[in-house]
Amino acid sequence: MNDGPRIQIRYCTKCKWLLRAGWLAQELLSTFESDIGEVAISPAESGVFQVIAAGQTVWDRKVDGGFPQAKELKRRVRDVISPEKDLGHSDR
Repeated sequence: MNDGPRIQIRYCTKCKWLLRAGWLAQELLSTFESDIGEVAISPAESGVFQVIAAGQTVWDRKVDGGFPQAKELKRRVRDVISPEKDLGHSDR
């Protein structure tokens, strides 16, 4: 098991955002597979969609407006957990 940082995706169950959370978890796992310890998907209260990396909120739907594109989310997560990592086409 990798002892890297934890990423948590909190999603509103009433809004049916589980599929979006699952897709973004898959994107993060495939990009940061050797850099993270886990990605957790957690149900949350009404209207919430947040991504927290190593204890730091990197996306909040209410603050950032809407949902992240995978490319932007990967950059934000990278900046917190592995700033030196090259994201290839996601950095362009």
